[in-house]
Amino acid sequence: MSHLNYNHLYYFWMTQKKGSVTQAAEALFLTPQTVTGQIKLLEQRLGGKLLKRKGRSLEATELGQLVFRYADKMFSLSYEMLDIVNYRKESQILFDVGIADALSKRLASRVLLSVIPNDGSIHLRCFESTHELLLEQLSEHKLDMILSDCPVDSGQHAGLLSKRLGGCGVSFFCKAPMPEKPFPACLEERKLLVPGRRTAMGRQLTQWLEQQGISPSILGEFDDAALMKAFGFFNQGIFMAPTIYREEILEGEGVMLLGETQDLMEEYYVIFAERMIQHPAVKRVCDSDFSFLFAGQEDFATIQPATLSF
Repeated sequence: MSHLNYNHLYYFWMTQKKGSVTQAAEALFLTPQTVTGQIKLLEQRLGGKLLKRKGRSLEATELGQLVFRYADKMFSLSYEMLDIVNYRKESQILFDVGIADALSKRLASRVLLSVIPNDGSIHLRCFESTHELLLEQLSEHKLDMILSDCPVDSGQHAGLLSKRLGGCGVSFFCKAPMPEKPFPACLEERKLLVPGRRTAMGRQLTQWLEQQGISPSILGEFDDAALMKAFGFFNQGIFMAPTIYREEILEGEGVMLLGETQDLMEEYYVIFAERMIQHPAVKRVCDSDFSFLFAGQEDFATIQPATLSF
């Protein structure tokens, strides 16, 4: 009996991971015809069809689903092995971190700097994108860890864990002159700069405004927190930011505090694959207490001890 060709198995596994032969071919730098041909050779070796056509797409047969489950375990383990073996590059440990664009960059930098030693043993590389795209890259072993404003849904992303680092209320600011009405009614007096609706804070804000009976005029939505703040510094719109940065923001020329609330909580999470707990920098983040970043913003008992959510 001839041996199984693992290249053929890998090509089939990639079609299932990517969702189509075309996308798998792009990832493998091959033509779709080559991938299809290799899968047919695998079907001949296994004595059965792995894929069946459904409309314009292909889906796995019962045999294909069985083969994929085993292939997924095999190749996931091989990627895990490479992750662990390849931590080191030129005597430095690579630490690839994804940062959600909705997250405060200052807080993200303080979290990371607190766990990176000064001896140069860890080489940090940061990548910014949406929460959803970063989760996809983490699942594909392209990142070691994510900092985000919401936890992972372990039901949709098996093998990924979340740890809450802390949270704080938010404050609302604008350039002078001060609106006439008290907070929060004053939010209707100027155009509002808000987080994008697909961000955790954007969804919270929409509900909170409705609860307050406020119907603001929206000037713009921003997935990037830093971009929203920059717009706020250069126009008459009202913008929001985590209360922990209140004093820093008020140093801006003509910037005034309208009000603050704990009803809106900006939360911060670290997300990582279970296998990455062996990475020294990921382990440091999980073992560290970040309550100093949120001092005065919430009861320390809600931060200590931090727990993993599975």
